[in-house]
Amino acid sequence: MRYLHTMVRVTSIEASLDFYCNKFGMKEVRRVENEGGRFTLVFLAADEDEGPGREKRAPLLELTYNWDPEAYGGGRNFGHLAFEVDDIYATCDRLMKAGVTINRPPRDGRMAFVRSPDNISIEILQKGEAKAKAEPWASMPNTGVW
Repeated sequence: MRYLHTMVRVTSIEASLDFYCNKFGMKEVRRVENEGGRFTLVFLAADEDEGPGREKRAPLLELTYNWDPEAYGGGRNFGHLAFEVDDIYATCDRLMKAGVTINRPPRDGRMAFVRSPDNISIEILQKGEAKAKAEPWASMPNTGVW
């Protein structure tokens, strides 16, 4: 068995691509428009998975946009997506500067949480060992839920 992808339903392709690609750094690798099924699928890869990772068939994030409007709820029943990053502090700083709320700051130098425009919880994990505790992260409070 091989893990292929995670599917997330989205209400706006534009807002979702802005978040996942422009702010989070993922890349669109494939798109499927299905007129009969009235949906669009957009497949995204993380930076390190796009080039050589595609040869290894790394898992993708599938954004599913249903053309007929639906209400999807809070997203917590989904759980979360998880991404490993080289520098959790630099990543969180870049996301904050792009207008993303850090719901659970990386106080421990290891883990943080943010939410997508569709309220999907996203865990950000430090690659390798945790970074030394540092401000402003060490004393930053939680915002909302994750």
